[in-house]
Amino acid sequence: MRVLSLALRRLAASLPTLLIILAGLFLLLQLAPGDTVDALVAQMGGGDAAMIEELRRHYGLDLPVAVQLGNYLWRLVSFDLGHSAIYGKPVVDVILERLPATLLLMVSALSFAFAAGMALGVIAARRVNKWPDTAISTLGLVFYATPSFWFGLMGIVVFAVRLSWLPPGGFESIGAGYTGLARVLDIARHLLLPTVTLALIFLAIYLRIMRASMLEVLTLDFVRTARAKGLNETAVVVRHVLRNALLPMVTLIGLQAGAMLGGSVVVESVFALPGLGRLAYDSVVQRDLNTLLGIVFISALLVIVINFIVDLAYARLDPRIGTGH
Repeated sequence: MRVLSLALRRLAASLPTLLIILAGLFLLLQLAPGDTVDALVAQMGGGDAAMIEELRRHYGLDLPVAVQLGNYLWRLVSFDLGHSAIYGKPVVDVILERLPATLLLMVSALSFAFAAGMALGVIAARRVNKWPDTAISTLGLVFYATPSFWFGLMGIVVFAVRLSWLPPGGFESIGAGYTGLARVLDIARHLLLPTVTLALIFLAIYLRIMRASMLEVLTLDFVRTARAKGLNETAVVVRHVLRNALLPMVTLIGLQAGAMLGGSVVVESVFALPGLGRLAYDSVVQRDLNTLLGIVFISALLVIVINFIVDLAYARLDPRIGTGH
C-alpha cells in the first residue's frame, strides 16, 4: 500500500506539470505567424475579408488570447479536446485513428532497446577492458552519434530497395485485406525497420548505463559475500547483481518516454507511418491548434502513465522505496 500511495502522490504532482505544458505551448503558438483560418483559406485558394472574419469568429480566434486559453482549459475538464478545422471532425477521433501506430512503435522500440541494451551492457561489464567490451562500447557510440533519420534512410535503401526483404514504409499493406494472424505479421514486417531505427539511439544509452551500473554493483560487499559462499558466477550475476544494476535502467525508461515520443516524429515521417508524430508535424504546418494541443495532452498523459508504472517497478526492485527508508 505504501508503494501505491507513493505512486499516486507522484501521479497527482504531475497534473500541474501537464497544465503548465499545455498553457505554455498555447501561448507559444500565438507568437507563430498565421492561424487555423489562414491555413483553411490557403487550402480553399483564397477568400474575401468578410469570410475570413466570419471564420475567425466561428472558431473563437477573435477573442483575447487569455480568454481562448481559459476556454480551452475549461473544455479539458470535460475531456473535450475540441474540433479539428483541418480534418473536419473531433480531435479525439483524429488522435484515436493515429494512436495505435505510435503506441506499437513506442512499445516495440522501447522493449527492443531495453532488452538489447541490458544484454549488451552485461556482456560488456563481464568482459571489461577486453575485445567484447571495446566492440560493444564502440558500437554504442556509433549508434548514439548517428542521426536516426540516416539509419532509417539506409535501412530503406538496403532492406527495402536493394534486398526487397521489408516494405519501405506504411503501417500495413493497403488493400491486401489481411485478417487475424496474417494482418499481425504484415504490421510486424512494416514496423520492423521503424522500430530498429527508433530504438538504436536508446539502445546505445541503455547499454552504457547498464555497463556502468554492473561494474559498480560488482564491487559491492554483498557480491563478494555471495562469491565467498560458493555461488557460481552466473548465480551471482542473475540473483544479486542484475536486480540492483537494473535500477538506473528502470529510472531511465520514465525519463526517455518523452524523448521517444519526440523521436517518433522523425521516424514516422521517414517511414510514412500514420502516427501521432506525423500528425503533430502536419498540425504544425497546417496551424491546426486544437489537434496539436490534443496531441500534446495525450502524449503528456502517456508519459505520466509510463512514469507511474516505472515508480511501481522501481519500488518492486528496491524494497526500501516501499518501506519508507
